[in-house]
Amino acid sequence: MIDKIRNQAQYNQVMALIEKFIAKATDSGGFNFLTDAEKKELNSLSLLAEQYEDNILKIMPLPVTISSVVQHKIKELNISQAKLAEMLGLGTSKLSQILNGKREPDVMFLKAIHNKLGISGDFLLENA
Repeated sequence: MIDKIRNQAQYNQVMALIEKFIAKATDSGGFNFLTDAEKKELNSLSLLAEQYEDNILKIMPLPVTISSVVQHKIKELNISQAKLAEMLGLGTSKLSQILNGKREPDVMFLKAIHNKLGISGDFLLENA
């Protein structure tokens, strides 16, 4: 058992283990279906990841872009890019181009993600 995460590779391994426990809990109907040993290990791994994130990742801030925030929302809502494009009233190719940095976000796109996804107007103005 790891007592401290020392690098990004170890962090990635811990996160993969955490994701396996979460998937198992999701598939079986909740965290109550994990064994006591699995719950204990999940808790320990989560604390290790949290310590690494608090101590190391805060030193190296991740870039926050409109694209990364929208992609996070896609994952959070568990929808496809095509479904998001439909929600926003955009074509799928236009959305894909914007998210991949091949096209600048236009006012219609910015208004749509503000209204439909609740992304802060201040954030959009600062990052557009």
